[in-house]
Amino acid sequence: MESTAWIITVGILAMVILLFLIIRTKLQAFLALIIASLFVGLAVGMPPQELLAHIEEAMGGTLGFVALIIGIGTIFGEVLRASGASEKLALTLMDKFGEKNIVWALGASGFLISIAVFIDVAIVILVPLTYALVRKSKKSLLYYGIPLTAGLSVTHTFIPPTPGPIATASIIGADLGYVILFGVIAGIPAMIIAGPLFGKFISKKIHVDVPEHFKESEVNYDPDKLPGFAGVVIMLIAPLILILGNTTADLLLDEGNIVREILMFIGNPIIALLIVSLLTIWLYGTRRGFTKGELQKITTRALEPAGIIILITGAGGVFGQTLIATGIGDILADSMQQINMPIILFGFITAALIRITQGSGTVSMITAASLVSPLIQHFDVSEPMLGLVTIAIACGGTAFSHVNDSGFWMANRYFGMSVADTLKSWTVMKTLVGLTGLAVVLILSLFIK
Repeated sequence: MESTAWIITVGILAMVILLFLIIRTKLQAFLALIIASLFVGLAVGMPPQELLAHIEEAMGGTLGFVALIIGIGTIFGEVLRASGASEKLALTLMDKFGEKNIVWALGASGFLISIAVFIDVAIVILVPLTYALVRKSKKSLLYYGIPLTAGLSVTHTFIPPTPGPIATASIIGADLGYVILFGVIAGIPAMIIAGPLFGKFISKKIHVDVPEHFKESEVNYDPDKLPGFAGVVIMLIAPLILILGNTTADLLLDEGNIVREILMFIGNPIIALLIVSLLTIWLYGTRRGFTKGELQKITTRALEPAGIIILITGAGGVFGQTLIATGIGDILADSMQQINMPIILFGFITAALIRITQGSGTVSMITAASLVSPLIQHFDVSEPMLGLVTIAIACGGTAFSHVNDSGFWMANRYFGMSVADTLKSWTVMKTLVGLTGLAVVLILSLFIK
């Protein structure tokens, strides 16, 4: 058995190597995680052939579930996007809430839409919708844009089937039903505080007009060509309800009960997403006039970004399993018990530090989950608590977005702000999302063991 001091040294060096490769050499995170895993295994004396077999097994074990969920989920989101569902949802909510409460409509729109649509795509689609509001009201673009992007940010990082929480839950073994439940509970106050409330405050401090490069953009939609509002909402929340049904049936119904078996089958995340995705392809693809060839292009295009995320998730699982094999979990667990640090706080701080250092929220969540996974067995963590740990990691991966994050520059461009003003608005908004979510998780942890 390797000495404690050497194992700690190896763990620290592995993180240094990982961050160096991602930040300084700009190496793809997937390759960086594999290289860091190889370093850990060799440094603690694993035989090379045994190490390679371990990596293959860990990669396969992680991806068996994640690849299916992310692959099906991105197809679901892309078909909704192509049908105009995102625009319909936002426009209808803005109309229903009225001009006085429009910021709440924008926050709710972002919250719902990002369940299925990647945040960067949603920003491209939805932020231009606010330009007409700015021209009409003469208010700062931040008054409308911050609530919208806060809603997008919350769901993108807190609530499956988006990649970050799916990957995190898979690596630490959390039940997605609990992740969805706690993600919604933590996400709603986070959206309110970081969205409409902060948006109202910051828009008085920073006046932002429609960016010059978007001055001529007018977003006009034919309402007759957009899908129905009720159908869009049902499609967005259907997989969440089915997955929650799975968790509820497992808790409340006895084994052998036919209702339990049915609910657990259709509520399995893979089956739930598959059912809803096939319905979406039919309702918003075939029935709306898309040809078979067009639908194939849409669904194929959806899998391109999914492939990168799937591979990074798999590599993150390999890194975590390799750390477990070193026995570093025992050492971390002892240290945390000595300083009385809750595993929730450890997950948040780890994800936040990695987020600040290398920028990507998804990579920081996956890496933090890899570091938390060796601790799980030492703390006797319950299923509900694993759900809270997942959300805590997501909070750390959301907060502190700055100049090394691609989302920061998307906000900078679509809001037409200086770097300083983007830090004062976007970065603060993302940090409020993370800190508010963490506060809710810590409160919930007082009642959940």
